[in-house]
Amino acid sequence: MRAVAVTPGKADSLHLREVRRPQVSDVPGGRGVLVDVIRVGACGTDREIVEALFGTAPAGDDFLVIGHENLGRIAEVGENVPDWVRPGTLVVATVRRPGRSIYDQIGMPDMTTDQPFERGINRLHGFLTEAYVDDADFLVPLPDSLESVGVLLEPLSIAEKGIRQAFEIQRRLRVWPPTRAAVLGAGPIGLLTALALRLRGFEVVVYSRRVAPYRNSDLVEAIGARYMSSAASTLDDLAEAAGPLDLIVDASGASALALGAARVLGTNGVLVLASVTSGKETAELPTDAINEGFVLGNKVMVGTVNSHRDDFVAGVEDMSLAETRFPGWLDKLITTRVHGLEAHAEMLRHLVDDRDAIKVVVEVGG
Repeated sequence: MRAVAVTPGKADSLHLREVRRPQVSDVPGGRGVLVDVIRVGACGTDREIVEALFGTAPAGDDFLVIGHENLGRIAEVGENVPDWVRPGTLVVATVRRPGRSIYDQIGMPDMTTDQPFERGINRLHGFLTEAYVDDADFLVPLPDSLESVGVLLEPLSIAEKGIRQAFEIQRRLRVWPPTRAAVLGAGPIGLLTALALRLRGFEVVVYSRRVAPYRNSDLVEAIGARYMSSAASTLDDLAEAAGPLDLIVDASGASALALGAARVLGTNGVLVLASVTSGKETAELPTDAINEGFVLGNKVMVGTVNSHRDDFVAGVEDMSLAETRFPGWLDKLITTRVHGLEAHAEMLRHLVDDRDAIKVVVEVGG
């Protein structure tokens, strides 16, 4: 069967290749599930893998099948899978797989201290192919009503984890009734974070570079949030407009902005850093003011990466709720569809050059 892959460490090596079709028996213990891929989302991580900024091939291979944002339908199952796992079920697979750390052993591979195993990113092949096999434990079911938007579940799970981590941390306060939040960045994860916060009743301001109006700012306002441009307003303007901020989630990809936001975080607030910024940007920051504010204000800054299966499950619930409260909103995030694995060059072109694309997806199968 066909798959889209790179040669890790070699820039611009994206190519279509023939690979072995997986079998249910590839997973021991009768827990294998064969899934036919419907569509795969593409993001900045995929672009950076193509640029050879990171990405590791599985042991024994000199290529890596990319694609971690996935949606498929179960085609065949092993003899020892849970009752819900049956042919025809719509599923999304999680990304990380257990390694050897204590966190992996207790079912938290998203918090591993080892080099991670991540499908389509590090040491495991991804989903930009015709079919894959996985252990039933790493699959999350979706209702058929979410078929058109289910490919957004993996990026939504990143937002779900960041919010969950904030609430977990704030158990230290015994009572934490947050009402005001800011999201830095209006890309896919920023927009999905704003959605998840609005579904929880937060007043939300999304702060991003471009000046409104444009598609992303319109989507922000459609869910009852406010949009502000960093080109027209400062972080102080954001804090003044939003009031004391209980929660700030960074999805901007700009480290200076993310760390600068620490200064305007409210008392007892949480700043969640969800952007991977692998460049060499430096900036001058008011470190004394930030330090004093965090000490005297009991503030927290936390990084978050990848997500747990529980965050995928929470994402399914939020997607269903969003379809009721904001019908059609999720569909509007999928702005760009390319058809067939052979269109991988077109996929990459949209990731690199299409400023107006929000979510690029590859339509693999029906």
